[in-house]
Amino acid sequence: MTGLLPEGFHDRLPPAADAAARLEARVLGHARLYGYEQVDPPLAEFADELATRLKAGGVRDAVRFIDPVSQRTLAIRPDLTAQVGRIAATRMGHHPRPVRLCYAGQVLRLSGSELDPQRAMRQIGCELIGLDSVAAATEIVQVAIEALHAAGLTGLALDFTLPDLVDTLAAGKLDAGTLETLRDRLDAKDAAGVAAIDRRYLPLIEAAGPFDTAIAKLRSIDAGNALASRLEGLTAIAASLRGQVALTLDPTERHGFEYQSWLGFSLFAQGLRSEIGRGGTYSVVHGDGREEPAVGFSLYADPVLNAGLGTAERTRLFLPVGTAPEIGAALRAQGWVTVAALEPGDTPQAQLCSHVLRDGEPAAL
Repeated sequence: MTGLLPEGFHDRLPPAADAAARLEARVLGHARLYGYEQVDPPLAEFADELATRLKAGGVRDAVRFIDPVSQRTLAIRPDLTAQVGRIAATRMGHHPRPVRLCYAGQVLRLSGSELDPQRAMRQIGCELIGLDSVAAATEIVQVAIEALHAAGLTGLALDFTLPDLVDTLAAGKLDAGTLETLRDRLDAKDAAGVAAIDRRYLPLIEAAGPFDTAIAKLRSIDAGNALASRLEGLTAIAASLRGQVALTLDPTERHGFEYQSWLGFSLFAQGLRSEIGRGGTYSVVHGDGREEPAVGFSLYADPVLNAGLGTAERTRLFLPVGTAPEIGAALRAQGWVTVAALEPGDTPQAQLCSHVLRDGEPAAL
């Protein structure tokens, strides 16, 4: 027995597993203060249900298999958002809107990437279903920022994007093939390539950076009323976050925002090179084809924990052999984590304790 795991999978050992549980509890606990109630979808469900619940979402990177009972294709969730959308559209379809739901659970990707080889991850998030207004988006972003602060993260940064911006500006002006080429060149920040299609889209490359500068450049684009409402909404959301988080804007960023509509955002924290979460507005598709607006965010615990963030000092109190049970109970009632010696040769060091009970009082080692 070698203990090897498949590529992209990992065990989380103590105290890291304790830190993961604590991070999850703090994020969800803060979400509950805003009225978000927890749901717990199953690990796998019918693939066609997952594929149709989010407009333009599909089921990308999902592990699929045939259910021996129903003989239908099942998918292990690569993301929890579609499942929450299904719950809101079916089991909670009668619930007054908007419905506020939060969740946490393991997700599984079919494959990792060179930059992020992990395939199994812990996802935590909130979804507000029934609205995608500025007020709804402001609440979701605020909950995400405050929850991360409550979990002990500092130096937060938020990068906004406008996922349907290019489609909106190019509507009726470019054919589908040219539009896709334009999107690719904007993603690559290929100014010459963009200019070869239409120089009017060049300001979209320049409008990336600190929020105030970037939004001013976007406002200078002559797009009639196509941009006005989006920019006003984005400015209002940003104004609500002043002083809490660093703000940037990359208006044409599309990676990871395949099903978002007018707004998307990525979350970053000091000390981490990659994003720790993302969110935005989207549509939940009902069984009759009706589309319902929604907005939400998802956080990934693994980058935070792998960087040693969101952790707390391990405090354990060693109880020598013969300590009366009522003494241990009283100490646990005070909040101490107690580890009782089960044989005379046991030591605080062997049990990874930071304190030992001496003369009836905890003493630091």
